[in-house]
Amino acid sequence: MKPTLLLLTALLLAPLSALRAAETKPNVVIIFVDDLGYGDPGCYNPQSKIATPHIDRLAREGMRFTDAHAPGALCHPSRYGLMTGRHPFRTDVSKWPTQPLIGKDQATVASVLKSAGYRTAMVGKWHLGFEESGYDKVLPGGPADRGFDRFFGFRASTDIPPYFYLEGDRAVSPPTATIADSPEHPERGYSPIQGRFWRGGGISPGLELADVLPRFTTEAVAEITAHARQRPTQPLFLYYAPTGPHTPWLPSPEFAGRSGIGSYGDFTMMVDAMIGRVLQALDDTKLAANTLVIFTSDNGPVWYPEDVQRTGHDSTGGLRGMKGSNWEAGHRLPFIVRWPGKVKPGSSSAQTICFTDIMATLAGVSGASLAAEAGPDSFSFLPVLLGTQPADKPVRESLVIGRSIRSGRWKWIDGRESVHFGRPASGTYPAAGEPPGQLYDLDADPRETTNLAATQPDIVNRLKAESARIQRSSRTRP
Repeated sequence: MKPTLLLLTALLLAPLSALRAAETKPNVVIIFVDDLGYGDPGCYNPQSKIATPHIDRLAREGMRFTDAHAPGALCHPSRYGLMTGRHPFRTDVSKWPTQPLIGKDQATVASVLKSAGYRTAMVGKWHLGFEESGYDKVLPGGPADRGFDRFFGFRASTDIPPYFYLEGDRAVSPPTATIADSPEHPERGYSPIQGRFWRGGGISPGLELADVLPRFTTEAVAEITAHARQRPTQPLFLYYAPTGPHTPWLPSPEFAGRSGIGSYGDFTMMVDAMIGRVLQALDDTKLAANTLVIFTSDNGPVWYPEDVQRTGHDSTGGLRGMKGSNWEAGHRLPFIVRWPGKVKPGSSSAQTICFTDIMATLAGVSGASLAAEAGPDSFSFLPVLLGTQPADKPVRESLVIGRSIRSGRWKWIDGRESVHFGRPASGTYPAAGEPPGQLYDLDADPRETTNLAATQPDIVNRLKAESARIQRSSRTRP
């Protein structure tokens, strides 16, 4: 073959070679909703009164985990663990309102995937802090400085002021206007921190809190569409963190009244529809066939026992507790992975996993090398996804969340009671005369109704020692 023809052939084949190289690395989309309970999606709770067809579709087309946990039972600890592969008790998460929780040189899921050649984008709620010195100035330390090529979102929830959109490391429009505290919720029976609840404070002129959820979805869809058109040979990592169904519950007119159980159900249906828009964008751009989708929630719901009695809907799916609790409903969450051609459709796994494990898993998926100091508490569940992990071989031996430790079937809570978010739980646990802590056999008693601490002292001592060892160490991943 003549040199000129050889060169022409090489040029013609180059895009095809690049495309094939990209196809070996799947796109990754993490859908990380806010305050959704284990019992909200129909695929986890057949008695759910909330229609969630798009979440249920993911379960039909992917793997549903039944024992997946947030690393903390609140928004910012959970998000810290997901992004860093590090237990949130290893840092001071309380500083988020004015300082970044993630260190300048600390690895994130985004930086790991970026090192593997991914375009990295985030849309939605950050809640991991910025270096704040005024909202008319650059806000360092956020997603744009922690591995993301593009960020459009909010600093925190839509009930924590100030309220403004960020593009990269700057406010799109600084919060120079003010919004009053939310009015009294029109639905009877809810606590003061449910319903249309938001805190008064600064807000960007013209910004409407009811518009935030659909705006984020529009931005996520636009990111997918633009990527498919502009970067067809580069894999995409999109972290989509919508603000619902966290308060304020603000369903659009299209969803108002549709659930039949009030604004929480209506707003959750709206969240599911937003997820459907993102999945449709993947379908429309032909990216779905080569995209790994992870769906989960950051922590449990704000849903009290009286809410179950009044509505007939159990957002916790029969688990004990709620958001902020060491009991299971605070941190055991829906977790679904869809990966066409790799993950068996309609499958499920009872493996105990944690959001901290996402970093090591995606490093394996993308072929990225994970530095020794990166993801110190991250264990890969990739073999589970691929069906090669024996069911009796745990991904991780133990897991510390808040004041609790989980090891196999056993769970120890170091304390006399847990809490319901915003107020103590009714009663004292354990009862008078019992040990100052709670031991549960989750295989036999997933609802944590029977405290076995008094009858299993050896297991209690083993778990307490293991918890202390983990908290003294700087890592759990070998």
